[in-house]
Amino acid sequence: MTVSQVSRDGGTIAYEVHGAGPLVVLAHGMGENRAAFRHLAPLLVSAGYRVASVDVRGHGDSSPHWPTYAPAEVGGDLLAVVRALRGGPATLVGSSSSGAGVVFAAADAPDLVGGIVQISPFVSVPKPNPAMRAAQAAVLRSPRLFGLFHRTLFPCGRPADDAAYRKELVAKLRGRMDAVRGVVAPVDPHWTARAPEVRQPVLVLMGTKDPDFPDPGAEARAARRQFAVAEARMIADSGHYPHADQPDATAADLVEFLTATARA
Repeated sequence: MTVSQVSRDGGTIAYEVHGAGPLVVLAHGMGENRAAFRHLAPLLVSAGYRVASVDVRGHGDSSPHWPTYAPAEVGGDLLAVVRALRGGPATLVGSSSSGAGVVFAAADAPDLVGGIVQISPFVSVPKPNPAMRAAQAAVLRSPRLFGLFHRTLFPCGRPADDAAYRKELVAKLRGRMDAVRGVVAPVDPHWTARAPEVRQPVLVLMGTKDPDFPDPGAEARAARRQFAVAEARMIADSGHYPHADQPDATAADLVEFLTATARA
């Protein structure tokens, strides 16, 4: 495994690349790292794509502390990776909190982005009750508690290597919880304000059992409606991370989308 770094104002962004072909850039969600795509990336490589798995700023092997973790800057980081790899137009895939970043990237640099995929995106800012707000505050300050929370996002079953992955995830979060809080902090503009500017094809993927949403199907449709050209697909028997608990089904939908995008 070779980890590369691209410089940005405030630090460096780590990523690793596998395969050959059209470029697909994968960006994980809050608190995770590029290993979140350890089951999906090989499937995309086998399908004929060059896959760059990125450590979002503040996470994994990227620089630990940044002045901002706003999705616009995360989108800029992904574009920096595309430029470094000379791989545009690329398809950007953003999981959970990174689903916002790919929208900014597509709107800001349509020449570098041929399409985007949002996995489990948040259309509206969650409004927890006081008890839930207190629990979230604790989770967002403790790597151990975040690890316990992360486990709950797999209501339909976890990958066989999930325990080992989570142990490493918790270790990598030590001293980095400001980044975890930062990537989900409310900012203006919200990604939905930029979505109408996105003219590239968009795919929204959502697990049918995603515990982060009262109605995952409704959330997926709400995300789809933000864009000019978009479709939403549901991954059966999947939670918040379909690329981890249902990688084959997720890869099948992604490859179909990538093939159609290439034809376009």
